[in-house]
Amino acid sequence: MSIATKDELQELIEELETYKGRHTELITVYISSGYDINTVQKQLEAEQSTAKNIKSTGTRKNVIEALEKIVRFLKDFKGSKEHGIAVFCGNISKVEGQDDLRLWSVEPPRPLKVRLYRCDKEFVLDPLREQLEVTEIYALLVMDRKEATIGVLEGKRIEILQKMTSGVPSKVRAGGQSSQRFHRITEGLTKEFYKRIADEMKSIFYDNEKVNGIIVGGPIPTKDEFLDGEYLATKLQGKVIGRIDLGGSDESGIKELVEKSKDILANQEIVYEKKLMEKFFETLGEKPDMAVYKEEDLKKALEYGAIEILFISKDYDKSLAKEFKQKAVNIGSRIEMISTETEEGKQFFNLSGIGGILRFRI
Repeated sequence: MSIATKDELQELIEELETYKGRHTELITVYISSGYDINTVQKQLEAEQSTAKNIKSTGTRKNVIEALEKIVRFLKDFKGSKEHGIAVFCGNISKVEGQDDLRLWSVEPPRPLKVRLYRCDKEFVLDPLREQLEVTEIYALLVMDRKEATIGVLEGKRIEILQKMTSGVPSKVRAGGQSSQRFHRITEGLTKEFYKRIADEMKSIFYDNEKVNGIIVGGPIPTKDEFLDGEYLATKLQGKVIGRIDLGGSDESGIKELVEKSKDILANQEIVYEKKLMEKFFETLGEKPDMAVYKEEDLKKALEYGAIEILFISKDYDKSLAKEFKQKAVNIGSRIEMISTETEEGKQFFNLSGIGGILRFRI
């Protein structure tokens, strides 16, 4: 058993959510990272003796058989224990009196910190759901002297959190005002605006430990005045990982900021996915005999062992996706799941939702 990807974990959770027991007979076992599997195995063997006291004949039978199956699985387990293991087992038959005893196991993407044994009417899935949460986010700020927009990049999703305006007058002076006095007024209003932006950033991000970095964009003098003037709280100032030259200070400016921060965000999913799709569409356009996107062509390429990278939209038909993924695993293909949260991802889904780059022409 290898460490599951987030996509594989999501699929498992979605499947397990569909099962409901007639009684408290679906068993969940979480073995935390570094914990001794043999100890858990002995505890479950002891639980088998306790289960003999269950009054209902059917429930007693189902619980004991599920425990036996888990114990056998743990005895034979030869996989990695690096991240711990989650095991789920129970009779999922929808017909009273019929047996459909199944077992699922997974080593999650991040180390498990929980140890648990539970019999219930449904499987306990919250510890796995927590593994799917984005652990790092990036705070985004675009600004000029007139307005500012604050946003956040979480995985592939960009969210606008706040829009602000300064009230700083334009360069045309009101009648009778001296140049120096007008300059003093506008500079004072600008500094007040910078302070308001800093206060808003502090209010939104100061206590959020998931903020991995802050990226600020705007015209050359404005963003530099703001950052070099140390308006931001010291803790947030230390998280600034990039300042980007750009003109927009509205919602479109936030999107431009993410685009121009590709090097900074190289490990972020949104940029990674964009690069994958750029590679696919570029191959399709320049070397059409080295890429496929039609279902029949993809099946043929998988049969020939010709798929180097398999792309599947997360909105693609689940059963077909599972079939294609299994075939790709069998021939050692790389599998990439594509969201519809980016423009490129939407374009891919609208094309077919499935495709591949070939190892060789067929």
